[in-house]
Amino acid sequence: MNRSHTIQPLVLGIESSCDETGVGIVRGTTLLTNTVSSSMDEHVRFGGVIPEIASRAHLDAFVPTLQEALHEAGVTLDDIDAIAVTSGPGLAGALMVGVCAAKALSVATGKPLYAINHLVAHVGVGLLDGAGGAAGGTGGLSGGRLPENLGALLVSGGHTEILRIRSITDDVEMLGSTIDDAAGEAYDKVARLLGLGYPGGPAIDKLAKQGNAKAIRFPRGLSQPKYMGTAEEPGPHRYDWSFSGLKTAVARCVEQFEARGEDVPVADIAAAFQEAVVDVITSKAVLACRENGITDLLLGGGVAANSRLRELTGQRCAAAGITLHVPPLSLCTDNGAMVAALGSQLIMAGIAPSGVTFAPDSSLPVTTVSV
Repeated sequence: MNRSHTIQPLVLGIESSCDETGVGIVRGTTLLTNTVSSSMDEHVRFGGVIPEIASRAHLDAFVPTLQEALHEAGVTLDDIDAIAVTSGPGLAGALMVGVCAAKALSVATGKPLYAINHLVAHVGVGLLDGAGGAAGGTGGLSGGRLPENLGALLVSGGHTEILRIRSITDDVEMLGSTIDDAAGEAYDKVARLLGLGYPGGPAIDKLAKQGNAKAIRFPRGLSQPKYMGTAEEPGPHRYDWSFSGLKTAVARCVEQFEARGEDVPVADIAAAFQEAVVDVITSKAVLACRENGITDLLLGGGVAANSRLRELTGQRCAAAGITLHVPPLSLCTDNGAMVAALGSQLIMAGIAPSGVTFAPDSSLPVTTVSV
């Protein structure tokens, strides 16, 4: 790699961990293009992502998506300094498609290849110019520098985690996570119970605005004293979440209305369910921040598009003196730009490339930033 390019490397990022085929190109911390092809419509009739369908869709979409990204960025493969690819976590077959494509491009072009962590990439995207501005405040993550006390709340269909980021390239700590369903997964399952279709997040968010969130009180998982403990003696799940019991509570609620021959108050249930999810997510995230000295929090992942989650996170962060950063919605969901952004950070930090001998890891721990 030309040494002059390491200051502002031109990086091609490839994302294929679930049902989005993403190719992004960044120069340093400047986003040139973020091209995404989604196979979501192919999964609707199944009510969720089917791994085999997603993998085949990646095969079909990769070359056209790559070509479109290069065209939009006005560059060629010869211009690219390095390639970055999601190596995990994610769906095994879907990851394999992206990793194999990235390896083929690396071998064919001679460009160095970086295998990176999908979850940390959600944080890295906030470093792109204009992508990490503070919500309701000033400043942001963009410009290539992280605040000293940064945390990340990642909420998506596959993940719900609170992280502490000491270094985006080599020091990421998991403070808490879901022990069963992710928040987005719970939305999809509850939407199916309510007959709202897939994906469930947007449908519930929209319908909840018409309902009364206080009409029904649903449980907040792992919030009892035996799980929470105290700051001096933390319980076993002080910063963790559980949404499987909430899903079951919604199912029992629907069954009770039907057993009595009453109309199911779908809007009220949607509003109450959503309030239970965002209440426990935000309360535990802010608690983790306060007890771990985190003063800046980045909200990312597909569920970051949820209006109530954004609203309540903003309110509770402001009350706790925490600066909230929320990337644009197009950069919250899975995309290649976030992969390229993290790859660029690794290059600028002098991290060696991964080579082509690594294998995708569907359960790659968040503490492993690059392979």
